Amino acid sequence: MSMHSTQLRHHLRAWLARHGVTARAAPWALSLWDQALALYARPGVEAACLALQDQVGVDVCELLWACWLERHGLTPDDDAPTHLAPIRAWQAEMTRPLRDRRRALKELALTDPTLAELRQALQRAELLAERETLRRLADLATGGGAIRPLQAGESSLAERLINARLMQKKTQLWALQTLETQLDPLSADG
Repeated sequence: MSMHSTQLRHHLRAWLARHGVTARAAPWALSLWDQALALYARPGVEAACLALQDQVGVDVCELLWACWLERHGLTPDDDAPTHLAPIRAWQAEMTRPLRDRRRALKELALTDPTLAELRQALQRAELLAERETLRRLADLATGGGAIRPLQAGESSLAERLINARLMQKKTQLWALQTLETQLDPLSADG
């Protein structure tokens, strides 16, 4: 069952109020962006996210969104794939091609300054496309779509992701454990 948008806004605003943050409609996307950047910068998180992206095809933006939801006591609901379809299409049409082109230039850019500059431009464009994805994910959540409150005693984020993706390799389990471990301190610092 999805959380009604009014309930979600109330839940998120109450969380912000407990942490001394003034709630307005516009800052939600920045909140997700800022929290995603902070989590991604924690030790091991970047490597964990990229391992899950490259080995299992996990979308890093969706993964960071799931962490953001977890921090707010929420999780994607059973209807999430339907709501996420346009965002996933954006990722497939915009972000992934930029990433593929940037990665393709990696070796060439080591010896050619012009290609290094092009690679940096692609990297900036990829980052902007990811920021747009996170904005859309935040808008989806604040609209009350594709999410529900976490239930008492519900499995951990890592366990839910394992069940959803059927991840079994040790490197994938390590990546999820690293991500979840680094999420805990993020929750404590408000």
